[in-house]
Amino acid sequence: MATVTFPLSWRPLIEEEFTKPYFDKLVQFIKTEKAMGKKIYPPGSLIFNAFARTDFRDLKVVIIGQDPYHGPGEAMGLCFSVPREIRIPPSLKNIFKEIQNDLDISPPQHGDLSYWADQGVLLLNAILTVEHKRPGSHRKKGWETFTDAVIQRISNEKEHVVFLLWGNFARSKKSLIHPNKHLILESPHPSPLARGGFFNNHHFSLTNKWLKNHQLAPIDWDNSKGEVCL
Repeated sequence: MATVTFPLSWRPLIEEEFTKPYFDKLVQFIKTEKAMGKKIYPPGSLIFNAFARTDFRDLKVVIIGQDPYHGPGEAMGLCFSVPREIRIPPSLKNIFKEIQNDLDISPPQHGDLSYWADQGVLLLNAILTVEHKRPGSHRKKGWETFTDAVIQRISNEKEHVVFLLWGNFARSKKSLIHPNKHLILESPHPSPLARGGFFNNHHFSLTNKWLKNHQLAPIDWDNSKGEVCL
């Protein structure tokens, strides 16, 4: 059985996954890759950062990404997010543009989304690790089984969560979510390759309207207010 350190509030929900054969194989795969000298992102301490930053009890929004950024220093365990010293990626720039269009909030000067995570936004990549400069290299190694279980259990155990599904990959997770309990918002991916299809979806204002309607505090999407992550 793999030994995994996992944030306390999530353990009752997810801990049984760590005892399953697929997860042990996943851990062994990553250990073998590292033993071969391959660079794996994010660093081990940040693989479960999305869960560490967003307490299960405070969870209000789930944003689903695919896999981590694959360049040095970019991946920080939060989908779409990069550390402050890293240039903002194109998809995240488009997310900030839509927030400006939707809520008249000026884009921040950095791409660290920890401020959102701390408010209850789970920034979940479906695949939690990747090899240096090889996007998608850890597909079908077990991470999808794990994160599908996370999504399904959030759907089962919580109420009134907003799921933001951007792009076909994220939309493929829709069947895991109870539509009568939660709000599911779908759109094209924020990548420039989607040719602007992401814009004018108003997902950020719609999210806050839903939360307010269910007596939950809205998300402050102004990422410029986020403090430096130490």
